[in-house]
Amino acid sequence: MLRGGPGLLSLLSRPGAVAVATAARCAGTAMEEALSLAVPPLPPYETREKAAPPAGAALEQRSAEFMRFYRALEPGRPRAELLSRLARDFGVEHGRVAEVGSRVLRLLEEQQRRQPGQPGEEDGGPEGGEGGALLQAEDRLRHSLTPRYRGLFQHLGRHEGGLRFLVELRRDLLEALAARQAEGPHVREMNGVLKNMLSDWFSVGFLNLERVTWQSSCEILQKISDSEAVHPVRNWMDMKRRVGSYRRCYYFAHCAIPGEPLVVLHVALTDEISNNVQALLKEIPSLEVEVLNKITTAIFYSISLTQPGLQGVELGTYLIKRVVKELQTEFPQIKAFSTLSPIPGFTKWLQGLLSSQSKETGRSSPFTELEHREISELTGDSTTEILKRLLANNEWVRSEKLARALQQPLMRLCAWYLYGEKHRGYALNPVANFHLRNGAVLWRLNWMADASPRGITASCGMMVNYRYFLEDTTVNSASYLGTKQIKASEQVLTLVSQFQQNSKL
Repeated sequence: MLRGGPGLLSLLSRPGAVAVATAARCAGTAMEEALSLAVPPLPPYETREKAAPPAGAALEQRSAEFMRFYRALEPGRPRAELLSRLARDFGVEHGRVAEVGSRVLRLLEEQQRRQPGQPGEEDGGPEGGEGGALLQAEDRLRHSLTPRYRGLFQHLGRHEGGLRFLVELRRDLLEALAARQAEGPHVREMNGVLKNMLSDWFSVGFLNLERVTWQSSCEILQKISDSEAVHPVRNWMDMKRRVGSYRRCYYFAHCAIPGEPLVVLHVALTDEISNNVQALLKEIPSLEVEVLNKITTAIFYSISLTQPGLQGVELGTYLIKRVVKELQTEFPQIKAFSTLSPIPGFTKWLQGLLSSQSKETGRSSPFTELEHREISELTGDSTTEILKRLLANNEWVRSEKLARALQQPLMRLCAWYLYGEKHRGYALNPVANFHLRNGAVLWRLNWMADASPRGITASCGMMVNYRYFLEDTTVNSASYLGTKQIKASEQVLTLVSQFQQNSKL
């Protein structure tokens, strides 16, 4: 129990006979007490780098009590309400920011009015030198812009089990934002603050690279299987193949959360750049011995973030880089590093394109006249509505003739989707954006590379290779991030050019 009021957990467990209004009021009181006790005040500027001697143990106790209180809340709205209050009531003290900001502005104006070399208030003082007072005032302003809840996150991060708890808390925060159970600029700001803090705590220096084999613990194998988000694991034999001969599986774990995969990468060791994922996932004799001269290429065919609370924290990029080094050490003969990646969102984008085309008179068709006529003959309908229905229920793949007729137009549409469709100047597709930021080349589009229902639904069965030319990744990454230029192969650029010539949308 904490001093200064009833136990936090007991306030949430009143008898069922209590009226609903009273229960709600008690729950609100419990939240207010939990937050007011757990969130430390922003320390005075002068003592910002010094811990108050008696506060350490008390704050540790309060952090533990806050974790117990939070986890006792039902997921969903109750937790979203607490997070909203935390963001709204324990953020930046705006009055203090205005006061310090006014001083910064006054000192800046005085400095601009003075002639060069003329002594002023900012000369000398504890900081010493010209501009000392202004620099100190700016430092005070930065300090006053620190939200109070940052202190809570810092103390939780130091607490045993606190880092895992913060990852869970951010998962809840992201879910509340997505469901609009917690809204507003204060909540979005708190999400950004927590993401940046997690990025520091989960930097590459704190991460351990682990390889998964069939001899790994059952618990790890189960977690890897459950977390596979790209190509779901069907059974234990499927899992055994994915960690067996000609396959590698790696994950990052944090030193403070050992045995917990954070991001997982699956690799196939082949003699060529793969163009079909079913071929990669097919049965391989479990006792087959790897022949080194058959291993010239590493295919990254799945990367999955296992902790939703770490969304936006750059783990996948570092994992790929570490795995490349690991593979180069084990197999110096490997010359090609490439992905075989899904294209989530393409079918949805295409259906939106067809809908807008059917609604807007005079809008050019994404198909040529010859393609439009051939598709119409096969479907018996001259409108795009039938094609939209076929795409929605995957019926088109059952007709070999229709699939053949759609291959060329869908290939160039998909090439444009990956290369030309942008969000704030960068690739709209999140997988493309991830690999292009890493310096990969948009290398090859593959028709019917994933014929599973999942692959047909997401991207009409197409997949793409992003190729990593190790000597060029730094330059490619800088070019993409700086000038938003996408490095693409001749095959992709040819398809893009065909789109621009034939579709004219």
